[in-house]
Amino acid sequence: MSPEPGLVVVDKPGGMTSHDVVSRVRRLAGTRKVGHAGTLDPMATGVLVVAIDRATRLLGHLTLTDKRYDATIRLGASTTTDDAEGEVLETRSTTGLTEAAVRAALAGFVGEIDQVPSSVSAVKVAGKRAYERVREGEQVELPPRRVTVHALDVTTVELPDVRVSVHCTSGTYIRAIARDAGVALGVGGHLTALRRTAVGPFTLDHARTLEQLAEDFSATPIAEAARAAFPAVELDDSQVADVRVGRPLDLELGGLSALFAPDGEFLALYREGGDGRARAVAVFC
Repeated sequence: MSPEPGLVVVDKPGGMTSHDVVSRVRRLAGTRKVGHAGTLDPMATGVLVVAIDRATRLLGHLTLTDKRYDATIRLGASTTTDDAEGEVLETRSTTGLTEAAVRAALAGFVGEIDQVPSSVSAVKVAGKRAYERVREGEQVELPPRRVTVHALDVTTVELPDVRVSVHCTSGTYIRAIARDAGVALGVGGHLTALRRTAVGPFTLDHARTLEQLAEDFSATPIAEAARAAFPAVELDDSQVADVRVGRPLDLELGGLSALFAPDGEFLALYREGGDGRARAVAVFC
């Protein structure tokens, strides 16, 4: 029997790759068609959105959404990976730092910023992940990318450790913030802990551990997941017929939207086409 298409929000444990989690969910769901949105490093924990069957087609659109993290930055040391898993490159005393200076430096990362990803990130360089090239002995220098940090709240300063909560756009590297904050303060810095608390509307409140899923596996149905993740638009029967064959619609949409039949069936994702008509991005019916 084929699994019900839908999303599973996993509370990823530390020490596992995102692919490890997908492999575990494949076994639990009894299907090979499983994918995830937004890679988490092995060190990181928290929200990992996993999709089953047809819902995997939602993943590319979910990765565009905002994310939230709780993190711990250790000042006074820089590493090869910008996190605790790398080799220490340099250490400096944090004795002269004040809480006010730390808060001021981190406040500088709020807003639109040009961020250079870590050289061991999953960014592709000529078709190969940057971290794969580094492992093969290459020197990798990645160009800066424009990202947005909506909010960065410093929750505690207990030097050399600083705990922060971050709300940012997809593609923002929290360990790059740790690295760059250390540079700004003149002492170096790296990430020692990272927990993702939300991906779009999906939070830790929705998440279950792999152990919990092993005891009682279920997924959020694709229609319910689409309603949670995108603005919902209800259609009439004539519009439904057009959507089933991917025709444009005379609809004004405020952005990428999920379209539903009168009976609640999830039909498609549509967005404005630039000519006043809504056009299909992905049809699911």
